[in-house]
Amino acid sequence: MKVFGLRVKNIILILIGSAIFSFGLVHFNIQNELGEGGFTGITLLLLYLFNWDPAVMNIVLNIPVLIIGWKILGRQTFLYSLIGIVAVSVFIKISQQYMIHFDLASDLTLAALFAGVFIGVGLGIIFRYGGTTGGVDIIARLVHKYMGWSMGRAMFVFDAIVIFISIITYLEYTKGMYTLVAVFVGARVIDFIQEGAYAARGTTIISEKSEEISKHVMEEMDRGVTILEGRGSFSGEKRDVLYCIIGKNEIVRLKSLVDHIDPHAFVAVSHVHDVMGEGFTLDENKNPLD
Repeated sequence: MKVFGLRVKNIILILIGSAIFSFGLVHFNIQNELGEGGFTGITLLLLYLFNWDPAVMNIVLNIPVLIIGWKILGRQTFLYSLIGIVAVSVFIKISQQYMIHFDLASDLTLAALFAGVFIGVGLGIIFRYGGTTGGVDIIARLVHKYMGWSMGRAMFVFDAIVIFISIITYLEYTKGMYTLVAVFVGARVIDFIQEGAYAARGTTIISEKSEEISKHVMEEMDRGVTILEGRGSFSGEKRDVLYCIIGKNEIVRLKSLVDHIDPHAFVAVSHVHDVMGEGFTLDENKNPLD
C-alpha cells in the first residue's frame, strides 16, 4: 500500500525508529549530559551552551541539508527524510514533556550503552526503510552511495569530529569518552540492523560428487544451489563448484550432508548480510514473506 508514492509500512517504521531514537537521546544523552555526534551533537551543543531547544534546532539545521537531499537523493528519499526529521523533532518534544527519570548518574558506562543501543536501533530502523534524520545521516548516505563506506563507519567519522568540538567547548573529558563509547555502540548497532539482523551464510563446495550433493541439498534442505564451472590452477582439471546460501542455523546440517556424500569435499563458509530473494524475503511464488 502506498501514499504519494511512499510505502505505508516504511512510513510507520520510520516513525517507530524516530520515536526510539528520540527517547534514547532525551533520556540517556540529555539526562546524563552526554554529547552526541553529527547534527544531533550540534543541537545538544546549542542546548548546553545557549539552552536552545533541540527539537526546534533539529529542523532549522536540516533545512539546507534537505535541499541537498532533494537535489542528489531524489524525491522519495527526500520525502522519507522529511518524515524522519519532523518525526524526530516531534518525539523529542514529547519525550521532554513526558520524561522518565533514570538514575544512571553514578553509572555513566550503563548510560552510554543505553544511549548507543537506543540511538543505534532507532537510526538503523530509519535507514533500513529508506529514511534519514537529516544532517550527517544524509551525508553518510551519500558517502555510502559514492564511496562504499558503511553507514555506521561514515557516521562515526563525522560524529568524532563533532564530539571533539564538544569536548573543547563544554563537554568534560570523562563524559566525552563516555560519549565516544555511546557513538561506537550506536554505529555497530546501525550496521547490524542496516546489513540485516538475519545474517545468512554463503557456502562454496568443491567435490567430485557435486551433482549428488546439489540434489540432496535441494531435496532435503529446500535450498537452491548454483553450479559454477571451475578449473584447478595446479591440476588444470575442470570441476563444478557449488554455491548455496543457507541460514546460519543450517551450517551443521549442510556440513553433515556433504560429509556423508563426500568426506573429501572442500567446503568454505562465509558471512552474507541482507539476503534478498526466494527462501529469505520471498516465498516460492515470489511473494514477500513479510
